[in-house]
Amino acid sequence: MSGRSSLERCWDSIITLPSSVVPALGGFWASVARGTTSQHPPHRHPTMRRSPRPAFFFLFEGDAQRVPQPAASRPPPPLLVSADESIPARQTDIPWRLKQMLDILVYEEKQRPAGEAGLCLEYLLQHKVLETLGTLGKAEYPPGMRQQVLLFFSRVLGQMQHPLLHYLNVHRPVQKLLQLSGDRLGSGTEKEEVQFAAVLCTKIKEDPSLLAYILEGKSILTGRRAQELPASPVEEGAEHPPGTAAAASPPPAEVSPPRRDSNLVTSLVGLCKSQKSRVALKARENLLSLVGLAQEAAAACLVRSSALCQLLTEHLCDLYSAVPPGTDPSDVLALERASWRSQGDAAGDGVFPGKESLAAFFAWLDYLDELVMGAHPVVADAITEAVEEKFFQGILQPQLLEMSELAVLGITAMLTGTVRQLRAPPLLRRLVLFLLGPDQHPETPGDSPHPLRAHLIDRCNHLSDEISLASLRLFEELLRKPHEHVVRNLALRNLETRGYLQRSPPIPDERGPPEPDPDEDGLDLEEDPYFTDGFPDAGFRMTKKRLPGSAPSGKGQVSEVVSSFLCLVPEDAKTSSCMEEGGYDTYVHDALGTVQACRANAAPWGWPLAPRPLDACHPEVTFYEGHFLKVLFDRMSRILDQPYSLNLQVTSVLSRLAAFPHPHLHEYLLDPYLTLAPDCRSLFSVLVRVIGDLVQRLQRVPHFRAKLLLVRRQLMGMVPGEQMDHTMLFKGVVVLEEFCKELAAIALVKGPPEGPP
Repeated sequence: MSGRSSLERCWDSIITLPSSVVPALGGFWASVARGTTSQHPPHRHPTMRRSPRPAFFFLFEGDAQRVPQPAASRPPPPLLVSADESIPARQTDIPWRLKQMLDILVYEEKQRPAGEAGLCLEYLLQHKVLETLGTLGKAEYPPGMRQQVLLFFSRVLGQMQHPLLHYLNVHRPVQKLLQLSGDRLGSGTEKEEVQFAAVLCTKIKEDPSLLAYILEGKSILTGRRAQELPASPVEEGAEHPPGTAAAASPPPAEVSPPRRDSNLVTSLVGLCKSQKSRVALKARENLLSLVGLAQEAAAACLVRSSALCQLLTEHLCDLYSAVPPGTDPSDVLALERASWRSQGDAAGDGVFPGKESLAAFFAWLDYLDELVMGAHPVVADAITEAVEEKFFQGILQPQLLEMSELAVLGITAMLTGTVRQLRAPPLLRRLVLFLLGPDQHPETPGDSPHPLRAHLIDRCNHLSDEISLASLRLFEELLRKPHEHVVRNLALRNLETRGYLQRSPPIPDERGPPEPDPDEDGLDLEEDPYFTDGFPDAGFRMTKKRLPGSAPSGKGQVSEVVSSFLCLVPEDAKTSSCMEEGGYDTYVHDALGTVQACRANAAPWGWPLAPRPLDACHPEVTFYEGHFLKVLFDRMSRILDQPYSLNLQVTSVLSRLAAFPHPHLHEYLLDPYLTLAPDCRSLFSVLVRVIGDLVQRLQRVPHFRAKLLLVRRQLMGMVPGEQMDHTMLFKGVVVLEEFCKELAAIALVKGPPEGPP
């Protein structure tokens, strides 16, 4: 074998490129062919030996007959020696030669002990073959060469077991090749680019220390930091010792430079935007694996040495800005929850303008949510911080403070969809604090330390019923999220001291009870006609019930609580029995699901099972139910004078609050037998006053029973709708009856809280 194996001789022949490509390589290949290269030897591993002088210079002369042939292999195709430099690379023998190079490298590795580099691999590294191929790929010389180079790099890194990315002459051309990727959407090499990036992510996942080599803090072109690159970098051959950590780039909070140095992260994010669904999906999956590295040093390097957070957030903001301003808010709310894995599917059956843009925004938001959930905490915190700064505060906050009704409806719908989409605890926490603020101490009337929270709650009681409805939907969506701060900030923080309860029996007035005013419309709760045996003159059939405050413990049995809510609406004002509908038991199934969902969310929050003893509660000021509950109670007190859809939304929010398992919420919203402190109200007391108003108003409406039944049939779609007097009143009565049945079902499912009063 003349001292050299057939494998080495074959390598010398295959390393040769067609003569049409040789001029593009400058003097490098010529010097190598003559064996007189004057370049300094690159960084070499201690186990590597200097490979012998190559013997492929015969191919430069076009003499294919003198090339040694590979053993047990088909003859190589004839060299395409042509002066036409426009011939695509795939029509030359370049793909075949690169394939043979790979086969020889893999075969040689199998013949040697693990960890030992063979002669061909030594030659590949010492003579910067990968850098030369990268130069050809960058120049697209011949046309289509970039695709062939990407494939070759992917196969070499994927099939070789010997660790290669630690070598300067490997990771430097890899970095150069990444700079060419992901910046041209729609290019013909997207498939090869994402395959190349996938191989790198696989290698980094196996050895996270490789990330520092791929994401160098210094530019591989100028040696300066990546974010300080000029518009036209000049190549230089600066080297660095292996294992050096990436240099720190400016913090993400600083203004991003107009040009970013491309790397693996920019390539993946760019490919995530591809119009080819398979390419985008594979890029997103690989980015997920990259941010999920368990090592903290790798996670810190990813945040410090790349523009990951800025790129992700900027794309989110761009997609949000692409949503048409005139998109109907109802279409936004009707859109199903998006999934980043089904890119383009939601927009395929678009039925309204802007659906494709909406689907793209929510799909990317879902992807960010998935990224944060699967990322290392260091990466997750950096992403959420960037989203809060650029999206929440930079875009949403100015729009939430708009005064135009159309603008308010649009941004509220988009915010509701955003809340519905998020599941990752870090992102959800940032959003909740952004909307509600961090305060957890009891509120005082007129106190608004977080203006945005007060602004959003005030809109639930807006003059525009549409804005009120949209704002109530937003808060209901917030209450569905598994985050304790939502419930505590909106309601619980004002109930901790149980200041709504009467602490001691009231001192009787020595002057005796005041004379009743015959012209006074309002009546005390205990003197309300509803709590008497009936109305002999009016014909209302009432059911006797226990007086409020008669239970010495402040709690009633489950059956008594259920009966209290069911008996609130007078019999002659009830219509469900006339429509052959069931009683409150029709709500039990839905109430069970709601209560179980609330219990599952609250399980990690460590809520007590029983109310705090009154002896341990020392309210410092007069009880105030808080801004949110005040607005809900005010809305509830006007249920007979509000639109039907708005009443449904108000009762839906109150039902959600009542379903939470905290004993103070249960007591305040579902216990009819509380002895309330002066000037305090509970949900039951609000309902009692609404019923008192209803009784008096129905007496003044002729044929109210028949009209009430007709309105109920209209709401059920049994008869066509027609205009009549007092329609809003009758619809409010129907909602009131159903709401009392729903509260009874929730009380039945939850049962009474246990423990001392």
